[in-house]
Amino acid sequence: MDDKRIVLITGGQRSGKSAFSESLALELSENPVYLATAHVMDDEFRDRVRIHQERRGERWTTVEEEIHLGRHDMTGKTVVVDCVTMWITNVFFSNGEDVGKSLEILKKEFTEFTSRQANYIFVSNEIGSGGIGATAMQRKFTDLQGWFNQFIALKAHEVYLTVAGIPVKIK
Repeated sequence: MDDKRIVLITGGQRSGKSAFSESLALELSENPVYLATAHVMDDEFRDRVRIHQERRGERWTTVEEEIHLGRHDMTGKTVVVDCVTMWITNVFFSNGEDVGKSLEILKKEFTEFTSRQANYIFVSNEIGSGGIGATAMQRKFTDLQGWFNQFIALKAHEVYLTVAGIPVKIK
């Protein structure tokens, strides 16, 4: 691989983001990497993870990392980071809900992680489309998510919005 490619796939919950990201990764690599950022806290979420793993099958290598993506060298690989929203959640709550500090850490980790030649596919939620949060914490998190999505989109070569299972290329 002589170049790197950064792709952002965003959309609402159950919009088809993960399935599209996985199909795109398989077009680019026989054996892509799935970088899971979620912290599994309950049985329902554990079932979601299991379903995703079964769908991906044996061709995928899974790496679990909740915060420090930059420590993983994916040179020459195709990697799906699923999902940015969970990654932001982990950073946000580990930093006392400090938006500025969290955004700084996320940008630093993103820049370090994507500094190597690889195909990077980031899956994120478009939570700002759902209205204004009821609490100050929800509003702060939504702001952080929106600003970090904008940062990734600025760096990305391609950006897709998934709606009802249909990916729409917007960049």
